Amino acid sequence: MRQRNRGRVALAAVAAMCAAAALPGQAYAAGEPAAYTFDPEAKKVDGAEASTDASALTPGSVYRSSIKPGQKLYYRLNLDAKTTGYVSAVAVPRGPGQVAYGDGITVSIRDSTDLQCGSQDARFESAEFPRPIAAYAYRTVAKDSSTCQEAGTYNVLIERESKETSAPDEWDLELRYESEPQLKSAGSMPTDAPENWPSASPVPPTTAPQKRSGGTSYYDATGLETGEWKEEGGIRPGQTLFYRVPVDWGQQIFATATLSNNNASDKYIGSALALSLDNPAHGHVDSASPLSYSGKPTSVSLDPLPPVKYENRYDSTSSVSAMRFAGWYYLSVTLSPQVAKSYGKKGIPLTLRVKVEGTAGKSPYAGDAGVFSVTQDDKDMAEKGLSGPQAVKSGRMKMIGAAGIGAGSVLVLGLGVWTLLARRRAATAPAAPSGGSRPYGGPPQAW
Repeated sequence: MRQRNRGRVALAAVAAMCAAAALPGQAYAAGEPAAYTFDPEAKKVDGAEASTDASALTPGSVYRSSIKPGQKLYYRLNLDAKTTGYVSAVAVPRGPGQVAYGDGITVSIRDSTDLQCGSQDARFESAEFPRPIAAYAYRTVAKDSSTCQEAGTYNVLIERESKETSAPDEWDLELRYESEPQLKSAGSMPTDAPENWPSASPVPPTTAPQKRSGGTSYYDATGLETGEWKEEGGIRPGQTLFYRVPVDWGQQIFATATLSNNNASDKYIGSALALSLDNPAHGHVDSASPLSYSGKPTSVSLDPLPPVKYENRYDSTSSVSAMRFAGWYYLSVTLSPQVAKSYGKKGIPLTLRVKVEGTAGKSPYAGDAGVFSVTQDDKDMAEKGLSGPQAVKSGRMKMIGAAGIGAGSVLVLGLGVWTLLARRRAATAPAAPSGGSRPYGGPPQAW
């Protein structure tokens, strides 16, 4: 029985090792940028062209779908009368196909009469090169509103617009549905958007740049905190890198991306680098003006954004409204594939300067706020530069270590007990009779 238990412990440790080794990786084709890494927990769902055929989405879930040029797809939500819900869509163009100015998606939530509750679009503008783009829509509950407040069935509508000159390929969609936690005291929350906030760019970090490798998607985005971070290996033409920064209540985020020089050419490229920021619900916050490049060091920064506050949602400016909850804020950086024609396919050195300012305030939510919060574990992951999967793997390796120690302890204890029992048996065994005969008849006699 003891051996069987030791075997179970050892098998558990091996299983944990296998589970850690089986974490989803990033697929790289030789000489090509990494593909977008979809959340492995995403469930396959098909959008419906008729609202009555729409599949239901459930809170806290991730889905994969796809959309063709000009297509309008429906998904269904079942909402109560007290919960604010957010549905985001990340559109991922397949391959290096052409996109044009104005191509993009619109996400909206609508009630049973097709009245629009909320919407946002994500479009390719002057940076006309394929990359993941995100938008979200929400149904908010407000006591002074008379629209979209009732419990019932709501529709999520995702519409894709593409120019005739654009590639006709389907775009993949990664959908998320999150419910906002209930407030501790709804009646005491401000309902007026802030009018002023610190807008001067802070003094940049003075520490030497540290190396970090960006992820390929929101799922495996690399954690960052205040500091200057150098992308290990640089950013390659056509590549999109993802990072995430924990921003708590009352805090502001500032970010600057800098491309180093490249002496291969001095060719001017008008929209070479795109820098974007998205919030914890994967709703778009803001984008910096696309950075031009001519082989010399150059940088671009996000405009100053307000501190994270619940009441930001009442502002009519989308970039202010999107700074409505604490959590992981996502930075994405894309280098135009056109850069390869003049500067080669190798990575160009990239640094990110990130500054989070302000003292963290208290959450307005009751209980666990889930993705709309910043925990000590989040801060630790940002400090160590861990992505979500890396943090999971680290936790599993700790479990493996604990299992190994436990298995070793069981083995040592088992050997000790076995030795003790053996000694007791020896001490209580009858003495051998005289004449050299052995107990129990001794060895078999020869015939």
